[in-house]
Amino acid sequence: MTHDTHHHLAAEAADLGLHAPLPALRRVTTPTPDGRISALAWHDEPARVVLLHGAALNAHTWDGTLLHWDVPALAVDLPGHGESDWRTDGDYRPTTLAPALLDALRTWQSEGLLAERPVLVGQSLGGLTAVRVAAGLPSRRVVLVDILPVPPGAAVEVAQFLAGPTSFASREEIVERALAFGLGGSRSRLARAVELNTRIAPDGSVVWKHHLATLGPAAIPDLDVPGSWAAIGALESPLDLVLASRSLVGQASVDELARLRPQARVLRVGAGHNVQEDAPRALAEVLVQVAGADVS
Repeated sequence: MTHDTHHHLAAEAADLGLHAPLPALRRVTTPTPDGRISALAWHDEPARVVLLHGAALNAHTWDGTLLHWDVPALAVDLPGHGESDWRTDGDYRPTTLAPALLDALRTWQSEGLLAERPVLVGQSLGGLTAVRVAAGLPSRRVVLVDILPVPPGAAVEVAQFLAGPTSFASREEIVERALAFGLGGSRSRLARAVELNTRIAPDGSVVWKHHLATLGPAAIPDLDVPGSWAAIGALESPLDLVLASRSLVGQASVDELARLRPQARVLRVGAGHNVQEDAPRALAEVLVQVAGADVS
């Protein structure tokens, strides 16, 4: 763990009221035909959980949740996000992301960093990508965090946030913008998240690390609603849904999940769409409930 990462994680733990020794945390990166994929490896033993974040976020979005849910895990930077390479074609659909992630996860399994049949946890874009990954990677369970195939326009707040400026005078300006959109939890935690998701450009302005910030109207990937429902229906792994109280998922989508997957559990958490940032402890408690037995 680098000094900067240790400092960040210590501040996160203090904000959450946690005082136990910090877990081992290291950055791992592997090449794929579509570019390098990077992840944060929590603990020294093979990861039993893989976490995939939503659009415009990065692996650190899970820090608060994993500080509460003390389990060996790989929190992955999706292509085009965090420390993973940007795609030259700017294509960030779940069907495009999954093959590169499968390559990376299989490599990490061969290197002993990832256990066989992990639990896959995915939020938003990462959730629909996790469904596609699970089709090619035997998995104990898939947990979707506030996402199902939703009609165009359901993610209007996310789209509006991404449609904002591509550079800023300061990180504080981004913090204020995110708070205005109801994103990110407390100010101090949001400020750290912004620091980890931005860089200083040569002209001194602050710019996002993720590729979506440069793509304009194409920043929100096509979620292929019919294809995503078909993938959910065909999934061999058990599947559960964690639903935010202020969700972008409508009741019609929840009803369709019940029809396709009658054994799927739907558990609700008081939070906005970025559940892992709004309510990390509550999310960790729910993940222990739905997936704890699968990772012990």
